[in-house]
Amino acid sequence: MRPCLDHGVDAAVTDALRTALTRHRYTTDAVRELLGAGAHAALGRGEVEPAHRAARDAGELGVLVRLLLLGAVEPDAAVAAALAPLSPADAAAAGLLRAVDGGWAAALDLRPYGVDDPEDPAEWWVLSDLDAPQISRRGQERDHVTGVGGASLTLASATDRRPVGTLLDLGTGCGVQALHATRHARAVTATDVAPRALALARATFALNGLDVELLDGPWLEPVAGRRFDRIVSNPPFVPGPARVDYVYRDSGRAGDEALAALVADLPAHLEPGGVAQLLGSWLHVRGEDWPDRVRSWLPPGVDAWIVQREVADPALHVGTWQRDAGLDLTSPAARAQAGAWLDWMESADVEAVGFGYLVLRRTDGAPEVVVEDLLTEVSDPLGPEVAGWLDRIDWLRAHAADDVLLGARLAVAPGVVLESWSEPGEEGWTDAGSAVARLDGPRWRHEVDAPAAALLAGCRGTLPLDELLELLAFAHDRPVGELVAATLPAVRELVRHGLLVPS
Repeated sequence: MRPCLDHGVDAAVTDALRTALTRHRYTTDAVRELLGAGAHAALGRGEVEPAHRAARDAGELGVLVRLLLLGAVEPDAAVAAALAPLSPADAAAAGLLRAVDGGWAAALDLRPYGVDDPEDPAEWWVLSDLDAPQISRRGQERDHVTGVGGASLTLASATDRRPVGTLLDLGTGCGVQALHATRHARAVTATDVAPRALALARATFALNGLDVELLDGPWLEPVAGRRFDRIVSNPPFVPGPARVDYVYRDSGRAGDEALAALVADLPAHLEPGGVAQLLGSWLHVRGEDWPDRVRSWLPPGVDAWIVQREVADPALHVGTWQRDAGLDLTSPAARAQAGAWLDWMESADVEAVGFGYLVLRRTDGAPEVVVEDLLTEVSDPLGPEVAGWLDRIDWLRAHAADDVLLGARLAVAPGVVLESWSEPGEEGWTDAGSAVARLDGPRWRHEVDAPAAALLAGCRGTLPLDELLELLAFAHDRPVGELVAATLPAVRELVRHGLLVPS
């Protein structure tokens, strides 16, 4: 039986637990230092033995790591010392521990989580249900609350962190996005349809001493009639049949219908200029163009940047989410579930499933909608890129007229390089092409010809674009009008991708 949290948060228990965790430095840095690079990396791969070995002689911090992170059973005396002034019995009554033969085991996942920013670090503790390796072989419960997982980290790293007044975390789960939001929003509201998720989020916020408004209900119903400066959401976006096996991932609507409805409804809950950021998955349907499918969901008056990061065939999609739920894929129940899921995809003509980010901004101007692939690995957080994209779209909107753009001064952005390549031939190497590419962020890359490369070399922020094009026309003996017509669309793309920046 899982721990029940319906009785709410006991302030005395919370204070005592916070005291213990703080005293023993149960933080991301201290745990990483205790484990060492090798064991910490192994733990990220699901290999727990190196971490157990690193933590076995590490005193009371080692007890907390083995108990709360590694799923070990620890003796009563060791747990009492590590959690003092909170007794193991009180921790069990609060739902954190469970009594087992030989001592105590964790009933919930309680882990440190932080922002590794030298200029503005943050450290929290997050409560969630135990991960798949620590739960029973029958898999997760229907209302399982995931912790700091890949999707949470993906959205957190892609969120624009510029200060705002009000922020809504739609479908908060254990509260990861709301934790981040408290650093850049004056007031944070978090909603969820699952009472258990709200209970764990409430406990997480209390443990960290944070004031977050929590509301119960599906989708946008709890905030009907309200608007926010920012909305973030990691919704139940996994496409499949119209059923709910797990509340955190399944919407109860077929395919990507729930995401389509959410995208259509979100802008009405944004203040003018407000931004919504969410993760999502969309179907690649036979005979349809997936960008057109996603564009069709957008209401009027919305800037949108939709970035596809991954594409999975139906079998990979189903297998990935069954493994995520901790299922034994060879069991009759898992095979039956997979069969029904694949049958549904076949009947719906689904060829693949895309996954990525959606950025929506309410605007009074002419909407800019961009749908594109970014399937290469991105090592840098995308949050600053999202902020930059929104700013660049504003600049391009203000320079929509050709004569206005021609009067602008532009510079090649730092971290942009010109790549050239050659092909072997009978007389040696022959120039085959060139491209400009970013070495930071999304690593956007655009092929360029010789005149375009020469134009970019002149973009140093000193001369307006029209003067550069006149010089280029003279040097290459081409009409200025011809160069302007060929160049301006490319310049707009280079600005949008951050390779050219206004000076």
